[in-house]
Amino acid sequence: MTDRKTLADRIEDLLPQTQCTKCGYAGCRPYAEAVARGEAGYNQCPPGGVEGVARLASLLGKPVIALNPANGAERPRPVAFIDESLCIGCTLCMQACPVDAIVGAPKLMHTVVSALCTGCDLCVAPCPVDCISMPPVTRDATGWQAWSADQAEAARKRHDRRTARIAREREAAEARAAARRAAASPAAAAPPASATAEDEAAAKKRAIIAAALERARQKKAALEAEGVAPKNVSNVSPAVQAQIDAAEARRQRLRTTSDEPGKDVPREDASGESDTPSSR
Repeated sequence: MTDRKTLADRIEDLLPQTQCTKCGYAGCRPYAEAVARGEAGYNQCPPGGVEGVARLASLLGKPVIALNPANGAERPRPVAFIDESLCIGCTLCMQACPVDAIVGAPKLMHTVVSALCTGCDLCVAPCPVDCISMPPVTRDATGWQAWSADQAEAARKRHDRRTARIAREREAAEARAAARRAAASPAAAAPPASATAEDEAAAKKRAIIAAALERARQKKAALEAEGVAPKNVSNVSPAVQAQIDAAEARRQRLRTTSDEPGKDVPREDASGESDTPSSR
């Protein structure tokens, strides 16, 4: 059987798939393609460390060189930790995580699924209340000694699923926007003479969803009454609140303007099963 793998494919297979962007590219795949084209050095991946440079050098038939310090240093692998007593539920860390390793709900505490975290650091900077730390978990082990091929492959799959989901959500949002523009045009102003069976079915779905949303609101109110809510929201600065409001607006554009109002866009939860964004 003919091996159809490209050079970029082979390079990507040798990368740790942390998707940390420390190489200067948006992820492991773009970096692999840049190396294959000769546009990036093969020593720009700190998570891969010295061993990662040696693997790429062997593939490319080039000498082993030092890791480029401009991209960072080889280190023990960290895992994100969220101080839930400080978390305000803004979801900015969830949006930044490249492998969906953070779960939670808007305006409620978030937590990190340690087994899924790649230690990429990308969730730290967006956090407006500095409640995320990155403690090392591999002692003295660094680079590929701190990260296995199985972990890399699992991270790649989760990153690919997340990328595909975001693309679907964007396409759906654009389609809804186009439908609203079409509905607002003069040609679409006159309603049909009688409701069709499809219209009636859609109305029934909307009623069911509205009832489910009301139950969710009541449950949230009950949790807040029991004290299950963020603990440090009383002194949030205007700048932080603006970040939270912007995140909420983006979420609403994706979730509450669908053809079936209130219906969430399906996604995958921490176990890989299909779910909705509210379960994160």
